[in-house]
Amino acid sequence: MKGLVYKSTGSWYVVKAENGKFYSCRIKGKFRLKGIRSTNPIAVGDKVIFKEDKVGDENTGIITQIEERKNYIIRKSVNLSKQAHIIAANIDIVFLLITTKNPETTTVFIDRFLATAEAYHIKPILLFHKTDMYADEELDEIRYLAAIYRSVGYTCLGTSANTGKNVDKVKGFMQGKTCLFSGHSGVGKSTLINKIAPDLTLKTAEISDFHTSGKHTTTFAEMFDVGENTRIIDTPGIKGFGLVNMEKEEIKNYFPEFLALSQDCKFHNCLHLKEPGCAVKTALEEGEIFWSRYESYLQIIDSEEDTYRPDIHHQV
Repeated sequence: MKGLVYKSTGSWYVVKAENGKFYSCRIKGKFRLKGIRSTNPIAVGDKVIFKEDKVGDENTGIITQIEERKNYIIRKSVNLSKQAHIIAANIDIVFLLITTKNPETTTVFIDRFLATAEAYHIKPILLFHKTDMYADEELDEIRYLAAIYRSVGYTCLGTSANTGKNVDKVKGFMQGKTCLFSGHSGVGKSTLINKIAPDLTLKTAEISDFHTSGKHTTTFAEMFDVGENTRIIDTPGIKGFGLVNMEKEEIKNYFPEFLALSQDCKFHNCLHLKEPGCAVKTALEEGEIFWSRYESYLQIIDSEEDTYRPDIHHQV
């Protein structure tokens, strides 16, 4: 039978078959995908082939095959740096929730996430969330951040689950799509999803005062049906976003504003570092490219962790 993975706990997988029934499935032996060293060979959103394996009255099965993925979102495994963790597969849109306090989402984190979305051909939409909790000066910072990413070509929305701000617009983008919601713990993913689809009643929690970061209310990635051919994938909050499977020479292609200028560089293999006649460096010096984006690029090139927080008002 064919089915779609709705939940992965690492050992058991909830699969929705074409007949609409849900099955608890497992895999036998080693199950590795060619070219990917992953801690989770099967991810939410995967299309799989499985066979029934009845245990009592329960619908159970054994997954025998994974169909080819359209795309996936992947990051470095937290505990196993040489391996990767696939967050979800076969995604149409990824909504990245961003807050500038409690918790803070750094520009480096945003840029790493966007580079991954670009690499795997997934449409990203940035949601600057909890707009109701900011003072006027703080809202100015958020507007400035949104202006940076709009200038690159990304869709940005200010949202609030409390006031309902732009929730209908988010719903509009979601129609007929498989949508991933991601961001740090505490940015309000589950609360926003509950606002979009109240019948789901996902578990939420307060922000931890000690770390000014969120508590992990979502333990495993899980997909939900919220309309005809419309699905939401709720994911655990992520602290860092290490990029994998990217060569240093290709990273520049995942920054759209760099890619657009690359053809004007003196050398076709320009890395936009210290090469003469670099159109990207010229644009940076003339204030046509934002410093925060370039600093993120440098950090990714150097394979540093995503802890750098630039002054977002620093421009040449």
